[in-house]
Amino acid sequence: MNFRQLLCHIALVLASGLASAQDMVVYHIDDAAAQALKGLRNICNHIDTDPGAKITVVTHAQGIDFLLEGAKDVHGSAFAGPVAALSARGVRFEICEITLKNRGLKKELFLQEAAFTPSGVVRLAKLQQQGAAYIKP
Repeated sequence: MNFRQLLCHIALVLASGLASAQDMVVYHIDDAAAQALKGLRNICNHIDTDPGAKITVVTHAQGIDFLLEGAKDVHGSAFAGPVAALSARGVRFEICEITLKNRGLKKELFLQEAAFTPSGVVRLAKLQQQGAAYIKP
């Protein structure tokens, strides 16, 4: 392999790494009242446009509230339907366990689609280190 071929090979490897990183996305929600509804709309549009995207929604602080059983948006519509629909399409919803402890909440209070992570902030950092694009609606 000559020098030019080596450079082309390196460029292809780098480009393929960037392409796969672009397919992994983390949405950060820390204020459900301000972010949940538009975040769910953004995620729906995102997955409609790029069905292969691996999307994780990391919630902490007041951002966990839309994942509570019975939670409704400002229009009175339940969040459970859109969350279940997106979950069925591969979107992962994660709740910070530090927030649960600080707010005295039990895991049983949340939608069945919700998963739990020890620390929302640490999870955000790790996903970004793994190449996830960061979006805060």
